[in-house]
Amino acid sequence: MTILKSVREIEIMKEAGKIVAECHATLAEKIKPGITTKELNSITEDFIKQAGAIPSFKGHQGFPACICTAVNDVICHGIPNSKKLNSGDVITIDIGANLKGYHADSAWSYKVGKVSPDIEQLMKVAKECLFLGIEQARVGNRIGDIGAVIQSYAESYQYSVVRDFCGHGVGRELWEEPQIPHYGQPGRGALIKPGLTIAIEPMITNGSWKAKIDADGWTARTVDGSICIQYEHTIAVTEEETIILTQL
Repeated sequence: MTILKSVREIEIMKEAGKIVAECHATLAEKIKPGITTKELNSITEDFIKQAGAIPSFKGHQGFPACICTAVNDVICHGIPNSKKLNSGDVITIDIGANLKGYHADSAWSYKVGKVSPDIEQLMKVAKECLFLGIEQARVGNRIGDIGAVIQSYAESYQYSVVRDFCGHGVGRELWEEPQIPHYGQPGRGALIKPGLTIAIEPMITNGSWKAKIDADGWTARTVDGSICIQYEHTIAVTEEETIILTQL
């Protein structure tokens, strides 16, 4: 069941979102060749706790870390480790913060050193997909309108949209109803109403959209080794506007 949020609840989620956004800004300065995802995880845990919040991901359904890290062909849910990042890598970091019982969730992709022009374009298009999806998240539209515009735009560049993972409602739970597919048909799905709080998080690849899961039971990769880029914001839909909760 979709739980619509009050103005008061959205304000708390905005506070949680600010912590997530500030944490991303801090990590952006640390992401350089030679750093490990384990180090980035430690920085995140310290930052969120010092801000008075709780890392949303640590312990969520047994996940062992505060951030999900996705390097190169990893789609999502990668576990931080001691392997150093190299120049030319691309990494997505997914962060959640729980403040006063409400979550905010945002993933962002970052270049490590210098990346190829092909990866630069993939990153640009993936980010544009997110904001095109957000534009469709308004009162009177349907959930399908979000995925339809994302799929259409990504595929116009011959990119693929991952289908095994989707966006989701956010609130008192990190993952709530409704599910938000990043593909589909316009005019389909549930009606978007005031008070809807969701995470839109398209995962865009330069190869196949299909995923496989590593032996750790968490890490999802592209089946063909293609690169995956992801950008995610938590948003709130009100009668007047759509608010991005996880940006500075």
